[in-house]
Amino acid sequence: MKILVTGGSGYKGSILIPKLIEDGHEIICVDTFWFGDYLKDHSCLLKIKADIRDIDSIPLDGVETIIHLANIANDPAVELNPTLSWETNVLASHQLADKAVRFGVKQIIYASSGSVYGIKKELKVTEDLLLLPISVYNKTKMVAERVFLSFKDHLRVICIRPATVCGYSPRMRLDVSVNMLTAQALKNKKITVFGGNQTRPNIHIQDMANIYRHFVNNQQLASGCYNAGFENITILDIAKKVQHRIDSEIVITESNDPRSYRQDSSKLLETGFKPQYSVSNAIEEISEAFKSGQLIESDNCHTVKWMKKLKLGT
Repeated sequence: MKILVTGGSGYKGSILIPKLIEDGHEIICVDTFWFGDYLKDHSCLLKIKADIRDIDSIPLDGVETIIHLANIANDPAVELNPTLSWETNVLASHQLADKAVRFGVKQIIYASSGSVYGIKKELKVTEDLLLLPISVYNKTKMVAERVFLSFKDHLRVICIRPATVCGYSPRMRLDVSVNMLTAQALKNKKITVFGGNQTRPNIHIQDMANIYRHFVNNQQLASGCYNAGFENITILDIAKKVQHRIDSEIVITESNDPRSYRQDSSKLLETGFKPQYSVSNAIEEISEAFKSGQLIESDNCHTVKWMKKLKLGT
């Protein structure tokens, strides 16, 4: 199958694409490569340096599936340049979906976000709950979902709502909770926890990549939205898991962010997907990568810091 992956050299894409190639697919990766090129050359991989806002630069001849990962990710990065974020996360998504229909693409798998629910009191946050996004980032994800789903009469649309992703990747991110706390322990032997009682859902990056593969391989599944998060744990519990693996001190300070998020992924599990990894696995592999010298922290491990360096702010 010919698959287009947008943002394919990013944190998730650089794990996903080698798996798709191993599965026997032909891959087109469209990426700005702002954060670098982390994909090894392969005869089944075409890399195109382009901005997804330039719809004419995205080839869809013969493409059967689009996995749409490209976006301005997380709240602080979106707030850095809201116009860029709306254009990238929403306008470009509409143009991509419209072009996909015109070229006969069979399915789009969209990387949304579990944050579209906003703050929920329910212990089981399922896909049928009302979406009440809080930040601009959350809002762009919700609107993009609606854009893609408006095309579901013409092609299959799968919206994945991931929890916070964790674990090692060639294009490493150290600005997400598990990865950040693990890096603090490794570098400073001290973990700073703001508040600590906030519950956050988590998913290992290998499981995340395997979910996209799951929907590529099971095209009989219906269009719709699917949560993807398997460990709802507090920030303090994450810190304790890190401390259990890495000798370090936990320092708790006050937080002005009391938000708690949970996810229930029963709908996804009912399709036959089985998670294989955990937060503890992520901590272990990040620790090993750090000790072996494979993981070297640089500015491009931090989205906002790197975007400012590239002068992508307002």
